Amino acid sequence: MDAQALTFEVAGDPVPQPRARAGAGGRFFTPGKRIRVYKQAIAIRAALEAKAKRWQRAEGPVCAEYLFVFARPPSHWTRAGALATKAPAFPGQNCGDIDNLEKAVADALTASGVIWGDDAQICRSAALKRYAIHGEGPRTIVTVRRF
Repeated sequence: MDAQALTFEVAGDPVPQPRARAGAGGRFFTPGKRIRVYKQAIAIRAALEAKAKRWQRAEGPVCAEYLFVFARPPSHWTRAGALATKAPAFPGQNCGDIDNLEKAVADALTASGVIWGDDAQICRSAALKRYAIHGEGPRTIVTVRRF
């Protein structure tokens, strides 16, 4: 493994960053408990992995790579347990926009304070969202590399 890279994963379906909403009195808020729990899980897992790998917080440019693996809904499977012929190969709109998935993780890593100081340090990113293969669980895999 690259000494300048940190990789970790968080189990469970990835959660896209929802749009901020205006509340009473004109205050903005981010709706949803799922996103808060997801971001906390990302931050905790990143901090644990950074400590285990003796990762020093990046002060310069970084590359962030994301793999978002979603569980297939029951409608994608036949009664016999095989993948239905009309099941899509990749997640669509129901799983969220890829940029919102990236934003949720980047914000969580910024909040953790251990990976980088600000997500503006990301100079290159790559992301893929896909469905889990048979027997694989949903999860988010993140790799951060220093330039």
